Amino acid sequence: MNTPKTSPEVSGMGHSMKRKEDPRFIRGRGNYVDDIQLPGMLHMDIVRSPFAYAKIKSINSEKALKVPGVLAVITGETLKKYNLHWMPTLMSDTQMVLPTDTVMYQAQEVAAVIATDRYAAADGVEAVEVDYEPMTPVIDPFKALDPSAPVLRTDKKDKKDNRIFHWQAGDKAATDKAFAEADVKVSQDMYLPRIHVASIETCGCVADFDRVTGKLTVYLTTQAPHAVRTVFALVAGHVGLSEEKIRIVSPDIGGGFGGKVPVYPGYVIAVAASVVIGKPVKWVEDRMENLQADSFARDYHIHAELAAKKDGTMTALRIKTLADHGYADAAANPSKFPAGLFSICTGSYDLKNCFAEVDGVYTNKPPGGIAYRCSFRVTEAVHCIERITDVLAQELKMDPAELRMKNFIPKEKFPYKSVLGWEYDSGDYPAALRKAMDMIGYEALRKEQATRRARGELMGIGISSFTEIVGAGPSKHFDILGLKMFDSCEIRVHPTGKALARFGTKSQGQGHETTYAQIVAEELGIPAAHIQVEEGDTDTAPYGLGTYASRSTPTAGAAGALAARKIREKAKKIAAHLLECSPDDLVWETGKFSVKGAPSRSKTIQEIAFAAYTNHPQGMEAGLEAVSYYDPPNLTFPFGSYIAVVDIDRGTAAVKVRRFVAVDDCGNIINPMIVDGQIHGGLAMGLAPALLEEISYDESGNITGGSFMDYLVPTSMETPSWETGKTVTPSPHHPFGAKGVGESATVGAPPAIANAVVDALAHVGVKHVDIPVTPEKVWRLLKEKGLAE
Repeated sequence: MNTPKTSPEVSGMGHSMKRKEDPRFIRGRGNYVDDIQLPGMLHMDIVRSPFAYAKIKSINSEKALKVPGVLAVITGETLKKYNLHWMPTLMSDTQMVLPTDTVMYQAQEVAAVIATDRYAAADGVEAVEVDYEPMTPVIDPFKALDPSAPVLRTDKKDKKDNRIFHWQAGDKAATDKAFAEADVKVSQDMYLPRIHVASIETCGCVADFDRVTGKLTVYLTTQAPHAVRTVFALVAGHVGLSEEKIRIVSPDIGGGFGGKVPVYPGYVIAVAASVVIGKPVKWVEDRMENLQADSFARDYHIHAELAAKKDGTMTALRIKTLADHGYADAAANPSKFPAGLFSICTGSYDLKNCFAEVDGVYTNKPPGGIAYRCSFRVTEAVHCIERITDVLAQELKMDPAELRMKNFIPKEKFPYKSVLGWEYDSGDYPAALRKAMDMIGYEALRKEQATRRARGELMGIGISSFTEIVGAGPSKHFDILGLKMFDSCEIRVHPTGKALARFGTKSQGQGHETTYAQIVAEELGIPAAHIQVEEGDTDTAPYGLGTYASRSTPTAGAAGALAARKIREKAKKIAAHLLECSPDDLVWETGKFSVKGAPSRSKTIQEIAFAAYTNHPQGMEAGLEAVSYYDPPNLTFPFGSYIAVVDIDRGTAAVKVRRFVAVDDCGNIINPMIVDGQIHGGLAMGLAPALLEEISYDESGNITGGSFMDYLVPTSMETPSWETGKTVTPSPHHPFGAKGVGESATVGAPPAIANAVVDALAHVGVKHVDIPVTPEKVWRLLKEKGLAE
């Protein structure tokens, strides 16, 4: 690696796509990492490729190294000396940290500039010169599988095509037979385009290597601090960075939604620079870098078929999907599930036959396949089944609510084994849909629709009755890079009866500090205000797999409850010692143990805590603390029914969501306000891809949707007033019956809105519209059907 002004061997070309101003960078607001200031800290900026596929003929950094304040320029050749130019993805694929000869997508990292301040670093980026030899990129995933397509991952020995994986589930022969015997068959092609989480804070880090202690501290915007620490140790262990010398601190994070689970090249480069230079190095990407180069979500091309009897009974489902992963599979799925949990695609319905298959493919686009506020491809699965269900209802001329009610898994069948192998823990789907229909006044709305339609107005009603699958583990099936997906909690009760609870997860705005404190308070009787919750620091928190896939309450929350129960068991023995009775003679009520039949003889948890350090039984270890690593026996299956009402303006083709009712069931609720907040936020992030968000590429690999000028996110003007309701069906295997809720609304909302738009146009023969349902798409349909004004 280059040290200050000593070698011109590394360089790059200025990244003209970067939007700057003075202050130069459009950062994500609320960026806590960007606020970190350390003595002697240096700044890093990145040279990015303007081409989607090109050979790097040369890199010249001479001009950059003459820019005042520029200290070093790092390229792939620099990192290659340390074998740090490639790194593993969380799906056990590999991706470049910096390229040595070829760039694989537009906005890929080409070189990094280290400088005394961010302005000098940006000037250095503009001064780096890269000579490229452009090649014809592979953008279309279907063409990528053509035998004549160039093999993109030539770094992989004996790789002969662009296929990443083939996954399938279900009995193909039985499903084909059911289709052959079906009275009614419908099919539909669907595309869920590439989108981005666009969290309010972009990604960034401050890497601080202490040469005296040999310890690396990284302040990092990550949802999974411990997993990142392990990845760093795997990547850089050979150069002396062993895991006990690495500390990851994840401070307050301005949103994650899955986009801050991966390890990005910028993190690795900053760490390498800090280790070699011996000073802290800060890197915070700007908004355009965030949208153009960070891991994406979706990009699923789906062909779905549904078979049924004449009376509407569904008999078989068949799905074939092509997943565009860009140039590397950088998804954050569990290792055994390359297509995530797409096999939840049978949804809430009692289907007897299903066959689903997914092929992953490489293209010249940024790597990814992460979740967008969902549990490993569940949104794609739910959109597929909920759209094809409405296609069937339209074919049968049957009310979509009636069709769903007819095919729901009956309440008495739970726990229910789905045809694709999942064991749904509990559910009452008819109750949720009935409640949603009652809240919105479904029958009256159908009458209103008929009246409006007679006047030439376009009004639609859409339903989505979804089942989610969250709370990964269990570890027998779930791991990431071999790390089992348990989670953890450590509780220490101090002598004065106050407590410290540390967790292996990391909040990005979910309110863990409140929810976890309430869980521990409920178990121990210590007021929540007296429980300090900590997470995000690998030097202090117990090892955990982090926060994503709605797993925090189902796993870490459960660990908190079980750790508290361990403490309560020890407290019971101490109370028996203090009360001079047998532990079997004690009864627990929140906050104290009392003697059976003599309630006046009691000891509070505070009194017991003090005794744990001052008057504990001889032979017992002092103190009152416990650790729990919770490995769930099964996932949890939250569900809900959403109903959207839309109006379409025939003059502008604008779609307005007039009303939206969301009824959710996440099992037992810890904090209703936090649950409602999660649902409201999730609904906004469900409306976004339904109507607005999309990243696309032309045949040369040039991006559309790479800035907030053309990547549209919803504001308060587009967001309706959400109407929410609850049913409560506890999970039978969870320690306190909770299921998780943070992502349900983002999963359930898009098909409800899409179904409503199609319903508004169904009377003129429209059967499907791909999301996002933009005015341009609607206008084309209105013109085609003679409805445009």
